[in-house]
Amino acid sequence: MALHPDFLRLPIAHRALHDLSLGRPENSRAAIRAAIEAGYGIEIDLQLSADGVPVVFHDYSLHRLTEETGPVRGRSAAELGAIRLKGGEEGIPTFAEILELVGGRVPLLVELKDQDGALGLSVGALEEAAAALLKDYEGPVAVMSFNPHAVEAFSRYAPDIPVGLTTSAYLQDDWALLPVARGEELRHIPDFDRVKAAFISHEAKDLSAARVAELKALGVPILCWTIRSVDDEALARQVADNVTFEGYLSALPA
Repeated sequence: MALHPDFLRLPIAHRALHDLSLGRPENSRAAIRAAIEAGYGIEIDLQLSADGVPVVFHDYSLHRLTEETGPVRGRSAAELGAIRLKGGEEGIPTFAEILELVGGRVPLLVELKDQDGALGLSVGALEEAAAALLKDYEGPVAVMSFNPHAVEAFSRYAPDIPVGLTTSAYLQDDWALLPVARGEELRHIPDFDRVKAAFISHEAKDLSAARVAELKALGVPILCWTIRSVDDEALARQVADNVTFEGYLSALPA
């Protein structure tokens, strides 16, 4: 499945259009409402609650983004919904709530956070649950993950939704918990064809990688993460077809 063209036309707000100074934490309803109003695409992250519900939250632990501690996976969706995000007035939303809120008005790029711990084979529950919620969703949507096995699993449950790989240089300083051999393997994006990916979203500082150039030459759409300034965006766009941005307002097409 090919990406909807709006994924290449509209800059994508990383974890939605978050700005704590304006009461909009990352991946919050407020940040998503702001992105919709501005007309940006939206990137969000999914984790799984204790009762098997996909929730929109980046981290595996609660402590950075809320006043609570412990793993997200240790709380039910209802409990997570009652935990206020730092800097905002609302709790952690479910994926179903966000799908209803977005309602197909702007492109929605969904990252499945790795549930294996080492980008390995222990996947399936989050992918199946997310696919079920997307079954009747109408609007531009795409799903990606750093874990190729997660992408492959999701596609089994939702073959009509375009999928991609979130990709990186996998430098040890940035991926201290990932087995070195696994990082070295994934650096070369070996699973692109196997998982029938429609795009990659690559680490911006590694856009000069030979494998990225190879995929671009084949006509593969190249997204990138995470851009934090106008100057960095201009540099990234020398390679990338679109950017995932935060901390400034990327220019919208005329």
